[in-house]
Amino acid sequence: MALVHGAPTTTIVIVEDEEAIAGALAARLRAEGFAVEVAHDGLAGVQLCERIGPDLVVLDVMLPGIDGHEACRRIQRERPVPVLMLTALDAETDLIVGLGVGADDYLTKPFSQRELVARVRALLRRSQRSAEPSARPIAAGSITIDPERREVRRDGELVHLTPTEFDLVHRLALRPGIVFSREQLLEEVWGYLDGTAGGRTVDSHVAAVRRKLGPDVLRTVQGIGYAFAARGE
Repeated sequence: MALVHGAPTTTIVIVEDEEAIAGALAARLRAEGFAVEVAHDGLAGVQLCERIGPDLVVLDVMLPGIDGHEACRRIQRERPVPVLMLTALDAETDLIVGLGVGADDYLTKPFSQRELVARVRALLRRSQRSAEPSARPIAAGSITIDPERREVRRDGELVHLTPTEFDLVHRLALRPGIVFSREQLLEEVWGYLDGTAGGRTVDSHVAAVRRKLGPDVLRTVQGIGYAFAARGE
């Protein structure tokens, strides 16, 4: 966080090529008390993030130069930072690609500014959440979860998860075998309720986790939700 007149300020970078949209989002976030910087193409966005080290990035997928997916890879390569992707694409595969390169959440255009602010605040809460000192590692079969280090290993190998993916896996692993509905996960992991697009957010993150940790870690209970597969399931 940057310091302005001695007070901590959360800095957000918006990378959006449509100037009207970028300007409107920047104005709303500034009105909410955030410091905001704007870039209008992918490469400029990466360079801006390298220069100022923001607390969160709002990143459009369709950008001139390098697209949002490549920009997200480069931003995350420098330092882990929460990324909220904006996409006009509604295909599940496109959303999974975004999550796979390090995005933590996404909004499909058109969306309300109120919804954007809610997602931004939820992402910031999760990124600032620190594990309790007494939290113990969880071991289940080949998976080990260390909440203090916020690390997940499979067969001893470290697997990179985004902050949201880690919180999702950890929340389910705390009660292995217990089924959580999408609504419960949205409230407990994401910090908001959205019965439409929010359900797809959960599904997309589960798909991304399965690609990284294997298909046997999270179990689908049709029509209800998901559970962490307890050892031996």
